[in-house]
Amino acid sequence: MTLLVVLVNASRRIADQSSRTAKIAELASCLRALDPEEIEIGVALLAGEVRQGKLGAGYAQLRDAGSAGAAEAASLTLTDVDRSLDEFAAIRGAGSASKRAALLRGLFARTTAAERDFLVRLLVGELRQGALEGLALEGIAAAANLPQEPVRRAAMYAHSLGEVARIALTEGTSGLARLHLQTMHPVAPMLAQTAEDVAEALHQLGQAQLEWKLDGARVQVHKSGGEVRVFTRSLKEVTQAVPEITEAVLALPAADLVLDGEAIAVHPGGAPYPFQDTMRRFGRKLDVAALRSTLPLSVFFFDCLKRDGEVLVEQATSARFAALRKVVPGALLVPHRVTADAVEAQAFFDTAIAKGHEGLMAKALDAPYEAGNRGASWLKIKHTHTLDLVVLAAEWGHGRRQGWLSNLHLGARDPRTGHFVMLGKTFKGLTDALLEWQTQELLARETGRDDWAVHVRPELVVEIAFNDVQTSRQYPGGVALRFARVKAYRPDKRPEDADTIDTVTAIRDAQVARSAS
Repeated sequence: MTLLVVLVNASRRIADQSSRTAKIAELASCLRALDPEEIEIGVALLAGEVRQGKLGAGYAQLRDAGSAGAAEAASLTLTDVDRSLDEFAAIRGAGSASKRAALLRGLFARTTAAERDFLVRLLVGELRQGALEGLALEGIAAAANLPQEPVRRAAMYAHSLGEVARIALTEGTSGLARLHLQTMHPVAPMLAQTAEDVAEALHQLGQAQLEWKLDGARVQVHKSGGEVRVFTRSLKEVTQAVPEITEAVLALPAADLVLDGEAIAVHPGGAPYPFQDTMRRFGRKLDVAALRSTLPLSVFFFDCLKRDGEVLVEQATSARFAALRKVVPGALLVPHRVTADAVEAQAFFDTAIAKGHEGLMAKALDAPYEAGNRGASWLKIKHTHTLDLVVLAAEWGHGRRQGWLSNLHLGARDPRTGHFVMLGKTFKGLTDALLEWQTQELLARETGRDDWAVHVRPELVVEIAFNDVQTSRQYPGGVALRFARVKAYRPDKRPEDADTIDTVTAIRDAQVARSAS
């Protein structure tokens, strides 16, 4: 059985490597050394996760559990750790806090100092050594001596990276080929890159399918016979919160369906409610009947991933949309059209904006559905520049904002390391209600503070509107946002869904090119 210290040392070596190739080689070497029953555990830990999901262990609880002296020699195996976390996750009811604390004390008493540091950072979500999903997939392929494509394809449909690794290392390509889209098992949604305007999108894609870009909540809806389940973009099930969607899909003339779409609250005249209002339908504490009467949801579908047993993800956009139109009535389809004409496309964009929506999506007609990928075959075109960034820290406010965390430090994701690169600050666009909410949420994620700011775990994604991007020596990424302001927090998005520093620099470079022409 593999000792935890082996993984801890591998994690450190991965973090110390600056080269992507070297990181992949270290990851592959570590995976090859694992016993088959340890592979799923090891992959999760190297990706900075645990198989049990979020466990709710806080800094104070972990600090108290680790207050005793560390073990002198390593003895914990990966299986020991995984079994302890299974037990921790299963503790419920009266006295659960003390039982969990006792379990953590027992676990930490067996750790060396290096193992304890690893586990603490793992359990609070700060283990960011760069072995994130993209690197992990390449590491799995290298460890199993397989091409990357079958590994990436399998990851679209597997329940976890660990499952992909176990099958790749023990069964090879034939085992991976068994994995496919299954009804009632959600897959990560396909995401879009950004185009500056309609003309740029058509220049890149040629004739394209254009769709209104709705500022709602992404939903993936699965139907099997008389059962419907609804999932968010983060794959959380929300079926009970959205009966309107369930009822609409139950009425569709297909027994087996997987649909991709957008749920949005709209006024009787068709104008959308603000995004924050739509997200109230997905909150923690819901009176669904009351919310349904005051804030009814509409759903608009734009993709069909499976229909009556036929998996469609590898078919072209045009074929998938044709399948969608056969089972979904026009009232439930996102407004759309196919064109290569820039004048027609601009008019369609202007109509979407006039109706209160964000802009358009432009999609290549021959592109497959790339689950979990931000593909160049889907482009979003917005009326204003926006980026999804992660809050890294916040400064205390002054004057009427005294006592609230106000000025946000914003970070973009570095896809090479998995870390976040700061590219500016903003305190604009924050209402009193939002200031109160973000102060509470940020303090709950505090990792430390200095004279000016509270530093936090990079978990909250915020949508930031801005005028343009400029070169800056002030921030590590070499770029900064001009006139940045908060548009909305995005609880439907994960930190790994945030825009990358590459996206930000590409916007800057495009601006420079336009000004030079």
